[in-house]
Amino acid sequence: MKNRIVTNEAGGGGPLLTGTIEESKAYNCHFELRERAEAQSDNVKSICHPELDSGSVQRCELSVSLDRFRNKFGMTVKGIVCMSAFTMAEILLSLTIIGVVAAITLPSLTGNINERTWNTQRKALYARFSQAIALMPSLNGYGTLTEDESGSVTEDTAAETFVTAGLSKVLKINNICDYEHLADCGIPSKITALNGSNPYSAYSQGLPETLVGFNPNFDFDGGDVHHSYSQTDTKIAAFETANGESIAVYYNPNCRDETGVMNNSHYVQPYMCANFIYDLNGTKGPNTVGKDIGFITAFNPVDSVVVAPVPLTRDIGRYNLEEGRRQCTKADSDSRLPNHAELKSMFVNRFLVGLADSDYDYLSSSLLEPGKYWRMAITVGTIYVNEAVVDAQVRCVKR
Repeated sequence: MKNRIVTNEAGGGGPLLTGTIEESKAYNCHFELRERAEAQSDNVKSICHPELDSGSVQRCELSVSLDRFRNKFGMTVKGIVCMSAFTMAEILLSLTIIGVVAAITLPSLTGNINERTWNTQRKALYARFSQAIALMPSLNGYGTLTEDESGSVTEDTAAETFVTAGLSKVLKINNICDYEHLADCGIPSKITALNGSNPYSAYSQGLPETLVGFNPNFDFDGGDVHHSYSQTDTKIAAFETANGESIAVYYNPNCRDETGVMNNSHYVQPYMCANFIYDLNGTKGPNTVGKDIGFITAFNPVDSVVVAPVPLTRDIGRYNLEEGRRQCTKADSDSRLPNHAELKSMFVNRFLVGLADSDYDYLSSSLLEPGKYWRMAITVGTIYVNEAVVDAQVRCVKR
Protein backbone atom coordinates (compact mmCIF):
# COMPACT_ATOMS: atom_id res chain seq x y z
CA MET A 1 0.00 0.00 0.00
CA LYS A 2 1.39 3.43 -0.99
CA ASN A 3 1.42 6.65 1.05
CA ARG A 4 -1.22 9.24 0.14
CA ILE A 5 -0.79 13.00 0.46
CA VAL A 6 -3.58 15.10 1.92
CA THR A 7 -3.80 18.47 0.20
CA ASN A 8 -6.09 21.44 0.57
CA GLU A 9 -5.06 23.75 -2.23
CA ALA A 10 -8.50 25.35 -2.39
CA GLY A 11 -8.37 26.22 1.31
CA GLY A 12 -12.04 25.34 1.71
CA GLY A 13 -14.43 22.72 0.49
CA GLY A 14 -12.56 21.70 -2.66
CA PRO A 15 -11.25 18.19 -3.25
CA LEU A 16 -8.68 17.14 -0.69
CA LEU A 17 -7.57 13.80 -2.14
CA THR A 18 -5.53 12.90 -5.17
CA GLY A 19 -4.55 9.51 -6.50
CA THR A 20 -6.47 6.30 -6.97
CA ILE A 21 -7.54 5.55 -3.37
CA GLU A 22 -11.29 5.91 -2.91
CA GLU A 23 -12.45 8.75 -0.70
CA SER A 24 -13.81 6.47 2.01
CA LYS A 25 -10.35 5.02 2.70
CA ALA A 26 -8.79 8.47 2.80
CA TYR A 27 -11.51 9.63 5.13
CA ASN A 28 -10.74 6.75 7.52
CA CYS A 29 -7.03 7.42 7.22
CA HIS A 30 -7.46 10.97 8.55
CA PHE A 31 -10.20 10.17 11.03
CA GLU A 32 -7.96 10.77 14.05
CA LEU A 33 -6.96 14.25 12.84
CA ARG A 34 -10.56 15.07 12.24
CA GLU A 35 -11.59 14.02 15.76
CA ARG A 36 -8.87 16.10 17.34
CA ALA A 37 -9.91 19.14 15.31
CA GLU A 38 -13.57 18.64 16.15
CA ALA A 39 -12.74 18.61 19.84
CA GLN A 40 -11.39 22.15 19.53
CA SER A 41 -14.30 23.66 17.55
CA ASP A 42 -18.05 23.93 17.14
CA ASN A 43 -19.86 21.12 15.44
CA VAL A 44 -18.26 20.84 12.00
CA LYS A 45 -21.46 19.64 10.44
CA SER A 46 -23.14 22.97 11.14
CA ILE A 47 -20.63 24.71 8.86
CA CYS A 48 -21.25 22.49 5.85
CA HIS A 49 -24.38 23.10 3.78
CA PRO A 50 -27.07 20.63 4.86
CA GLU A 51 -28.37 20.26 1.30
CA LEU A 52 -25.11 18.91 -0.12
CA ASP A 53 -24.98 15.28 -1.19
CA SER A 54 -23.34 12.84 1.26
CA GLY A 55 -19.99 12.68 -0.56
CA SER A 56 -19.68 16.47 -0.65
CA VAL A 57 -20.62 16.75 3.02
CA GLN A 58 -17.82 14.33 3.95
CA ARG A 59 -15.27 16.32 1.94
CA CYS A 60 -16.51 19.54 3.45
CA GLU A 61 -16.34 18.22 7.01
CA LEU A 62 -12.85 16.85 6.52
CA SER A 63 -11.63 20.13 4.98
CA VAL A 64 -12.98 22.22 7.85
CA SER A 65 -11.56 19.81 10.43
CA LEU A 66 -8.09 19.88 8.95
CA ASP A 67 -8.11 23.66 8.58
CA ARG A 68 -8.97 24.10 12.23
CA PHE A 69 -6.40 21.52 13.26
CA ARG A 70 -3.79 23.48 11.31
CA ASN A 71 -4.79 26.78 12.88
CA LYS A 72 -4.88 25.25 16.37
CA PHE A 73 -1.48 23.54 16.29
CA GLY A 74 0.38 25.66 13.74
CA MET A 75 0.83 22.80 11.30
CA THR A 76 0.70 22.90 7.53
CA VAL A 77 -1.98 20.60 6.21
CA LYS A 78 -0.39 20.31 2.80
CA GLY A 79 2.15 17.51 2.88
CA ILE A 80 0.67 15.59 5.84
CA VAL A 81 1.25 11.96 4.96
CA CYS A 82 -1.29 9.25 5.56
CA MET A 83 1.04 6.50 6.69
CA SER A 84 0.29 2.96 5.64
CA ALA A 85 3.83 1.52 6.19
CA PHE A 86 6.82 1.81 8.55
CA THR A 87 9.49 4.42 7.96
CA MET A 88 13.06 3.32 7.29
CA ALA A 89 14.12 4.53 10.72
CA GLU A 90 11.43 2.44 12.38
CA ILE A 91 12.48 -0.63 10.40
CA LEU A 92 16.14 -0.16 11.29
CA LEU A 93 15.27 0.31 14.96
CA SER A 94 13.16 -2.82 14.94
CA LEU A 95 15.91 -4.82 13.27
CA THR A 96 18.42 -3.53 15.83
CA ILE A 97 16.20 -4.60 18.71
CA ILE A 98 15.64 -8.01 17.12
CA GLY A 99 19.40 -8.41 16.62
CA VAL A 100 20.20 -7.56 20.24
CA VAL A 101 17.56 -9.97 21.55
CA ALA A 102 18.80 -12.69 19.20
CA ALA A 103 22.40 -12.18 20.30
CA ILE A 104 21.35 -12.62 23.91
CA THR A 105 19.02 -15.59 23.51
CA LEU A 106 20.53 -17.53 20.59
CA PRO A 107 23.57 -18.99 22.44
CA SER A 108 21.34 -20.21 25.24
CA LEU A 109 18.83 -21.63 22.79
CA THR A 110 21.54 -23.34 20.76
CA GLY A 111 23.13 -24.69 23.94
CA ASN A 112 19.84 -26.17 25.08
CA ILE A 113 19.28 -27.81 21.71
CA ASN A 114 22.82 -29.27 21.75
CA GLU A 115 22.37 -30.50 25.31
CA ARG A 116 19.16 -32.32 24.42
CA THR A 117 20.81 -33.81 21.33
CA TRP A 118 23.83 -35.01 23.30
CA ASN A 119 21.65 -36.49 26.04
CA THR A 120 19.66 -38.44 23.46
CA GLN A 121 22.81 -39.68 21.71
CA ARG A 122 24.49 -40.54 25.02
CA LYS A 123 21.59 -42.68 26.20
CA ALA A 124 21.35 -44.43 22.85
CA LEU A 125 25.09 -45.18 22.84
CA TYR A 126 24.97 -46.53 26.39
CA ALA A 127 22.04 -48.78 25.50
CA ARG A 128 23.90 -50.19 22.49
CA PHE A 129 27.08 -50.80 24.49
CA SER A 130 25.21 -52.45 27.36
CA GLN A 131 23.48 -54.82 24.96
CA ALA A 132 26.66 -55.55 23.01
CA ILE A 133 28.83 -56.30 26.04
CA ALA A 134 26.12 -58.54 27.50
CA LEU A 135 26.38 -60.67 24.35
CA MET A 136 30.13 -61.23 24.75
CA PRO A 137 31.02 -64.51 26.48
CA SER A 138 33.82 -62.80 28.42
CA LEU A 139 35.67 -59.51 28.39
CA ASN A 140 39.12 -60.78 29.34
CA GLY A 141 41.75 -62.81 27.53
CA TYR A 142 41.87 -60.95 24.21
CA GLY A 143 45.15 -60.17 22.48
CA THR A 144 48.76 -60.77 23.40
CA LEU A 145 50.96 -59.17 26.02
CA THR A 146 54.63 -60.13 25.97
CA GLU A 147 57.05 -58.81 28.58
CA ASP A 148 60.82 -58.93 28.74
CA GLU A 149 62.83 -59.78 31.84
CA SER A 150 62.47 -56.26 33.21
CA GLY A 151 58.69 -56.40 32.93
CA SER A 152 58.49 -54.06 29.96
CA VAL A 153 55.92 -54.98 27.35
CA THR A 154 57.54 -55.91 24.05
CA GLU A 155 54.33 -56.88 22.25
CA ASP A 156 50.86 -55.53 22.88
CA THR A 157 47.84 -56.31 20.74
CA ALA A 158 45.36 -56.53 23.61
CA ALA A 159 43.06 -53.53 23.10
CA GLU A 160 43.09 -53.72 19.31
CA THR A 161 42.28 -57.46 19.41
CA PHE A 162 39.55 -56.85 21.96
CA VAL A 163 37.85 -54.58 19.42
CA THR A 164 38.52 -56.60 16.26
CA ALA A 165 37.91 -60.12 17.60
CA GLY A 166 35.43 -59.34 20.35
CA LEU A 167 33.47 -56.12 20.28
CA SER A 168 33.09 -55.96 16.51
CA LYS A 169 31.17 -59.27 16.63
CA VAL A 170 28.38 -57.71 18.69
CA LEU A 171 28.56 -54.01 17.73
CA LYS A 172 28.53 -52.38 14.29
CA ILE A 173 31.99 -50.87 13.76
CA ASN A 174 33.20 -49.07 10.64
CA ASN A 175 36.86 -48.38 11.37
CA ILE A 176 39.50 -49.60 13.84
CA CYS A 177 42.72 -47.74 14.68
CA ASP A 178 45.82 -48.68 16.67
CA TYR A 179 47.43 -46.47 19.30
CA GLU A 180 49.49 -44.57 16.72
CA HIS A 181 46.54 -43.52 14.54
CA LEU A 182 43.80 -42.35 16.90
CA ALA A 183 43.01 -39.31 14.74
CA ASP A 184 42.03 -41.62 11.87
CA CYS A 185 39.13 -42.77 14.04
CA GLY A 186 38.05 -39.22 14.88
CA ILE A 187 39.63 -38.94 18.34
CA PRO A 188 40.21 -35.18 18.91
CA SER A 189 43.69 -33.86 19.60
CA LYS A 190 42.48 -31.92 22.63
CA ILE A 191 39.92 -32.89 25.26
CA THR A 192 38.61 -30.46 27.86
CA ALA A 193 37.91 -32.02 31.25
CA LEU A 194 34.80 -31.38 33.31
CA ASN A 195 36.62 -28.69 35.31
CA GLY A 196 37.79 -26.86 32.16
CA SER A 197 41.38 -28.14 32.25
CA ASN A 198 43.27 -29.99 29.52
CA PRO A 199 44.69 -32.91 31.55
CA TYR A 200 46.42 -34.59 28.60
CA SER A 201 47.92 -31.54 26.94
CA ALA A 202 51.28 -33.31 26.65
CA TYR A 203 49.81 -35.85 24.21
CA SER A 204 49.45 -34.82 20.58
CA GLN A 205 46.73 -37.40 19.98
CA GLY A 206 44.55 -36.03 22.76
CA LEU A 207 44.82 -39.13 24.98
CA PRO A 208 47.80 -41.03 26.43
CA GLU A 209 48.76 -44.14 24.49
CA THR A 210 48.73 -46.43 27.56
CA LEU A 211 46.38 -47.23 30.44
CA VAL A 212 48.88 -46.16 33.10
CA GLY A 213 49.42 -42.91 31.25
CA PHE A 214 45.65 -42.36 31.29
CA ASN A 215 45.46 -43.03 35.04
CA PRO A 216 48.76 -43.45 36.93
CA ASN A 217 46.87 -45.13 39.78
CA PHE A 218 46.88 -48.32 37.72
CA ASP A 219 50.53 -48.62 38.75
CA PHE A 220 51.56 -46.89 41.95
CA ASP A 221 53.62 -47.49 45.07
CA GLY A 222 52.08 -46.26 48.29
CA GLY A 223 54.88 -47.58 50.51
CA ASP A 224 53.32 -50.87 51.57
CA VAL A 225 51.28 -53.70 50.18
CA HIS A 226 48.04 -52.21 51.45
CA HIS A 227 48.58 -48.92 49.61
CA SER A 228 50.23 -50.09 46.38
CA TYR A 229 48.98 -51.53 43.14
CA SER A 230 50.67 -52.63 39.93
CA GLN A 231 49.21 -53.78 36.62
CA THR A 232 50.74 -54.66 33.29
CA ASP A 233 50.34 -51.62 31.07
CA THR A 234 48.38 -51.82 27.80
CA LYS A 235 48.12 -49.57 24.78
CA ILE A 236 45.02 -47.71 23.66
CA ALA A 237 42.98 -48.54 20.54
CA ALA A 238 40.13 -46.69 18.86
CA PHE A 239 37.20 -47.30 16.53
CA GLU A 240 34.24 -45.59 14.91
CA THR A 241 30.71 -46.89 15.24
CA ALA A 242 28.18 -47.15 12.44
CA ASN A 243 26.33 -44.25 14.09
CA GLY A 244 29.32 -41.92 13.76
CA GLU A 245 30.67 -41.92 17.34
CA SER A 246 34.43 -42.00 17.88
CA ILE A 247 35.48 -44.35 20.69
CA ALA A 248 38.85 -44.84 22.38
CA VAL A 249 39.30 -47.92 24.58
CA TYR A 250 41.69 -48.80 27.40
CA TYR A 251 41.65 -52.52 28.05
CA ASN A 252 42.71 -54.86 30.87
CA PRO A 253 43.02 -58.39 29.44
CA ASN A 254 43.53 -59.83 32.93
CA CYS A 255 40.48 -58.33 34.61
CA ARG A 256 38.89 -60.35 37.39
CA ASP A 257 35.45 -60.83 38.92
CA GLU A 258 34.91 -58.75 42.05
CA THR A 259 32.11 -60.89 43.51
CA GLY A 260 34.40 -62.50 46.08
CA VAL A 261 35.61 -59.17 47.50
CA MET A 262 32.32 -57.30 47.76
CA ASN A 263 32.18 -57.76 51.53
CA ASN A 264 35.59 -56.16 52.11
CA SER A 265 37.51 -53.13 51.01
CA HIS A 266 39.39 -53.63 47.75
CA TYR A 267 41.11 -51.90 44.86
CA VAL A 268 39.02 -51.07 41.80
CA GLN A 269 41.74 -51.54 39.19
CA PRO A 270 41.83 -55.37 38.84
CA TYR A 271 38.10 -55.49 38.10
CA MET A 272 38.01 -52.91 35.34
CA CYS A 273 37.93 -54.75 32.03
CA ALA A 274 37.40 -51.93 29.54
CA ASN A 275 37.08 -48.18 29.70
CA PHE A 276 35.67 -46.36 26.68
CA ILE A 277 36.04 -42.62 26.06
CA TYR A 278 33.48 -41.58 23.47
CA ASP A 279 33.05 -38.49 21.34
CA LEU A 280 29.53 -38.18 20.01
CA ASN A 281 30.46 -35.99 17.02
CA GLY A 282 34.10 -36.75 16.32
CA THR A 283 36.40 -33.73 16.07
CA LYS A 284 33.61 -31.18 15.53
CA GLY A 285 33.68 -29.83 19.09
CA PRO A 286 33.33 -28.64 21.70
CA ASN A 287 35.26 -31.82 22.67
CA THR A 288 34.31 -31.30 26.31
CA VAL A 289 33.50 -33.88 28.96
CA GLY A 290 29.85 -33.70 29.98
CA LYS A 291 28.85 -32.41 26.55
CA ASP A 292 29.91 -34.36 23.47
CA ILE A 293 32.54 -36.39 25.34
CA GLY A 294 31.94 -38.95 28.07
CA PHE A 295 33.00 -42.40 29.23
CA ILE A 296 31.59 -45.91 29.66
CA THR A 297 33.26 -48.44 31.96
CA ALA A 298 32.76 -52.20 32.09
CA PHE A 299 33.62 -54.14 35.27
CA ASN A 300 33.88 -57.94 35.65
CA PRO A 301 34.62 -60.23 32.70
CA VAL A 302 31.38 -62.21 32.97
CA ASP A 303 27.98 -60.76 33.84
CA SER A 304 29.66 -57.41 33.40
CA VAL A 305 28.46 -54.22 35.05
CA VAL A 306 28.40 -51.37 32.50
CA VAL A 307 28.03 -47.77 33.67
CA ALA A 308 28.22 -44.36 31.99
CA PRO A 309 28.02 -41.69 34.71
CA VAL A 310 27.71 -38.02 33.80
CA PRO A 311 29.01 -36.15 36.89
CA LEU A 312 28.08 -32.60 37.78
CA THR A 313 30.87 -30.08 37.36
CA ARG A 314 31.76 -29.68 41.05
CA ASP A 315 31.60 -31.26 44.48
CA ILE A 316 28.79 -30.01 46.70
CA GLY A 317 30.37 -30.68 50.12
CA ARG A 318 30.66 -33.39 52.76
CA TYR A 319 27.48 -35.13 53.94
CA ASN A 320 26.24 -38.38 55.37
CA LEU A 321 24.21 -40.75 53.22
CA GLU A 322 20.75 -39.33 53.88
CA GLU A 323 21.81 -35.70 53.58
CA GLY A 324 23.99 -36.44 50.55
CA ARG A 325 21.00 -37.80 48.67
CA ARG A 326 18.97 -34.73 49.59
CA GLN A 327 21.76 -32.33 48.60
CA CYS A 328 22.12 -33.93 45.16
CA THR A 329 18.45 -33.38 44.46
CA LYS A 330 18.75 -29.84 45.79
CA ALA A 331 21.79 -29.09 43.62
CA ASP A 332 20.02 -30.26 40.47
CA SER A 333 16.57 -31.80 40.28
CA ASP A 334 17.91 -34.14 37.60
CA SER A 335 20.82 -35.49 39.67
CA ARG A 336 21.46 -38.13 42.32
CA LEU A 337 24.25 -39.82 44.25
CA PRO A 338 26.36 -42.21 42.16
CA ASN A 339 26.16 -45.90 42.94
CA HIS A 340 29.39 -47.73 43.76
CA ALA A 341 30.00 -48.84 40.14
CA GLU A 342 29.55 -45.27 38.87
CA LEU A 343 31.90 -44.03 41.57
CA LYS A 344 34.52 -46.58 40.44
CA SER A 345 34.11 -45.38 36.86
CA MET A 346 34.67 -41.81 38.06
CA PHE A 347 37.92 -42.97 39.69
CA VAL A 348 39.12 -44.64 36.47
CA ASN A 349 38.39 -41.39 34.60
CA ARG A 350 39.39 -39.08 37.44
CA PHE A 351 41.43 -36.75 35.20
CA LEU A 352 38.51 -36.29 32.82
CA VAL A 353 36.12 -35.74 35.73
CA GLY A 354 38.45 -33.16 37.28
CA LEU A 355 39.29 -35.21 40.39
CA ALA A 356 43.02 -35.44 39.72
CA ASP A 357 44.00 -33.34 42.74
CA SER A 358 41.31 -34.58 45.10
CA ASP A 359 42.30 -36.61 48.16
CA TYR A 360 38.75 -37.04 49.47
CA ASP A 361 36.76 -40.17 50.12
CA TYR A 362 33.60 -39.98 47.99
CA LEU A 363 30.11 -41.07 48.91
CA SER A 364 28.09 -43.66 46.99
CA SER A 365 24.44 -44.60 47.27
CA SER A 366 25.11 -48.36 47.30
CA LEU A 367 24.46 -50.14 50.59
CA LEU A 368 26.41 -53.19 51.71
CA GLU A 369 23.83 -53.71 54.44
CA PRO A 370 21.40 -51.44 56.31
CA GLY A 371 23.33 -48.58 57.87
CA LYS A 372 26.50 -49.17 55.82
CA TYR A 373 27.40 -47.89 52.35
CA TRP A 374 30.35 -48.04 49.96
CA ARG A 375 32.65 -45.08 49.60
CA MET A 376 35.87 -44.62 47.63
CA ALA A 377 39.30 -43.17 48.28
CA ILE A 378 39.68 -41.35 44.98
CA THR A 379 43.49 -40.99 45.27
CA VAL A 380 44.29 -44.73 45.10
CA GLY A 381 41.07 -46.44 44.01
CA THR A 382 40.16 -48.22 47.22
CA ILE A 383 36.48 -48.81 47.83
CA TYR A 384 35.39 -49.68 51.36
CA VAL A 385 32.46 -49.69 53.73
CA ASN A 386 31.43 -46.71 55.82
CA GLU A 387 28.78 -46.03 58.41
CA ALA A 388 25.79 -44.23 56.89
CA VAL A 389 25.99 -41.45 59.50
CA VAL A 390 29.64 -40.61 58.68
CA ASP A 391 30.27 -37.75 56.27
CA ALA A 392 32.09 -38.14 52.93
CA GLN A 393 32.61 -35.92 49.91
CA VAL A 394 29.71 -35.72 47.45
CA ARG A 395 29.90 -35.47 43.66
CA CYS A 396 26.47 -36.01 42.12
CA VAL A 397 25.70 -37.51 38.71
CA LYS A 398 22.90 -36.79 36.28
CA ARG A 399 20.04 -39.25 36.10
